[in-house]
Amino acid sequence: MPKLTIDGQEVEVAPGTTVLQACEEVGVEIPRFCYHERLSIAGNCRMCLVDMERSPKPIASCAMPVGEGMVIHTNTERVKKAREGVMEFLLINHPLDCPICDQGGECDLQDQAMAFGRSGNRYHENKRAVEDKYMGPLVETAMTRCIHCQRCVRFTEEVGGVDDMGSIWRGEHTEITTYLDKVIESELSGNVIDLCPVGALTSKPYSFTARSWELKKTESVDVMDAVGSNIRVDARGNAVMRILPRLHEDVNEEWISDTTRFAYDGLKLRRLDTPYVKKGKKLEEASWGDAFAAIKKKLKDVKGAEIAAVIGDLADMESMVALKDLLGGLGSKRIECRQDGTALEAGVRASYIMNSGIAGIEEADFLLLVGTNPRFEAPLVNARIRKATRHSGLKVANIGSAEDLTYKVEEFGDDATLLKKVLGGRHELSKALKAAAKPMIVVGQGALRRADGAQVLKAAHDIAEKYCVKEGWNGFNVLHTAAARVGGLDLGLTAKGGIEAIKADAEAGKLKVVFLLGADEFDTSAFKDTFVVYLGTHGDEGVKNADVILPGAAYTEKSGTYVNTEGRVQRTEKAVFAPGDAREDWTILRALSDVLEVKLGYNNLGELRARLVKLAPLAATLDTLVPAEWADFGAEGDVAEGGFAPAIGNFYLTNPVLRASKIMAECVEIREGNAEEATGTHG
Repeated sequence: MPKLTIDGQEVEVAPGTTVLQACEEVGVEIPRFCYHERLSIAGNCRMCLVDMERSPKPIASCAMPVGEGMVIHTNTERVKKAREGVMEFLLINHPLDCPICDQGGECDLQDQAMAFGRSGNRYHENKRAVEDKYMGPLVETAMTRCIHCQRCVRFTEEVGGVDDMGSIWRGEHTEITTYLDKVIESELSGNVIDLCPVGALTSKPYSFTARSWELKKTESVDVMDAVGSNIRVDARGNAVMRILPRLHEDVNEEWISDTTRFAYDGLKLRRLDTPYVKKGKKLEEASWGDAFAAIKKKLKDVKGAEIAAVIGDLADMESMVALKDLLGGLGSKRIECRQDGTALEAGVRASYIMNSGIAGIEEADFLLLVGTNPRFEAPLVNARIRKATRHSGLKVANIGSAEDLTYKVEEFGDDATLLKKVLGGRHELSKALKAAAKPMIVVGQGALRRADGAQVLKAAHDIAEKYCVKEGWNGFNVLHTAAARVGGLDLGLTAKGGIEAIKADAEAGKLKVVFLLGADEFDTSAFKDTFVVYLGTHGDEGVKNADVILPGAAYTEKSGTYVNTEGRVQRTEKAVFAPGDAREDWTILRALSDVLEVKLGYNNLGELRARLVKLAPLAATLDTLVPAEWADFGAEGDVAEGGFAPAIGNFYLTNPVLRASKIMAECVEIREGNAEEATGTHG
């Protein structure tokens, strides 16, 4: 390992480390604009210049690998003058419109001009102006501010996997643009806003709405998919103003998806903010007392076997526990968290989590996708796969429909019977899995929603047992699309026959009362003759046949426990209050239990969480991956011919919050318009 001296301090670093990284290790701050630790080195801005002994001129520390015996000086007069000169050049054409720039207060250029720049400017010529570019409904541009650091270009190509951005012209005429002024067609496009160091790219929905110093910042967790991205919710008063990523190396690194970042307007649109009770054929506003009284009246002569509950995709574990206990007090154990009909069963935890972990993708050398499109189902997982294909040589194969996943994929056809051939040992995939040191198989919800989903799960288990489960490595992984699913399975919230049996019994008149806890992702018409109590946030599918509506709190309005697709327990935190008369879900169920004279053994959140840990002990292991014990799962039987239906119809419309969002509606409209142009299918 090479040793070098930085400002008189001797330091030993790993081979391949750059001078800038070595300086960071000893606590020396090096200014930079183009350099970013997760992107390739560009060396565009020259702000990171330092002195190296025996070098005739300052070197760009971001692009210079360390060498044995190097002597680096970061605070000489020559370095100071070089940085001041670079900053002066950068500001020649910069508009200096800080008072109206959305980046004001969070701007790298502002900060570094103060710390490393000159006190005045010697250039008085007219500044260059650049026409703003259209990049879609999410990213606002002010390209006159652009300093051509190329971070956005490198991100979209290297992390996002789309070649939509680049530079045109040369010299002082250089401009960053999207080709043919098209929209950035990436599910991660909003991350260029965080990467831009000068405010050339800002958030279009957030534009001119707030200043960073006005906002209350709350660290939380996203629930738009099952990744559990770590986020920061910025609020002013009782309104969420924006959502930003929070660093978590093992989950989302420092990126978030566009649905996570921009769907916050859906939190205030189409919200349920008061209880409703159906009178005749019409829902009317009611008090909490009236709503609870209507439920009590209906339950008076109903047996426990005639009651069921369905859990939605955004429910927290606390509300699931409260509902489970309430139903138990009413004599029912029929509670179902798999509203999409997936074949996963509670019991063997290894059967329904991503055993390798999201970060474990970077260790794998071969990956088999089965019935999944991670680009839409979990964009951050897809970005991690792309990273592994680029940096560690991961090979990816697919059994399912061929889609553009932004990296090279070897397609083997959309036929579930291929799993049996792979298990047989003579298929090309069998040889690839056998030859790999750390092979992975990722099974999507599209594969498990088929009528023979349990048999598909068994086939995947057998393949994993034969090739992917080794000492110190479990390569069997399930990719979820619902934030609440793993938590529900950990609590054992599965009913015999699943959601289809509940719907069939409702249609046959065997069910008298159904509780829907934010369940909006299936057709509820089967409950048109059943008494439906809906507890949720939005007027979505679940309220269509509801007799009583109880307004709940969204994920930004409560502290709730969620388990992500890899089995990591995380918690959201309360950033704002729920609107109107809406309340946190568990408190509603606790109050209802008093009216129904069902004793729940808790009166506050701490007591409820103690009950949660008793039912699901792993709920106490916050932000920790606990290896699951490998066992047998799935159902023996033949796997039928045929492909896998996609688990997600539209990336921007997967839950009630997204469907209420005007921003997401614009994204759908733009994407569908671009698809029509690409295929020539204009009406």
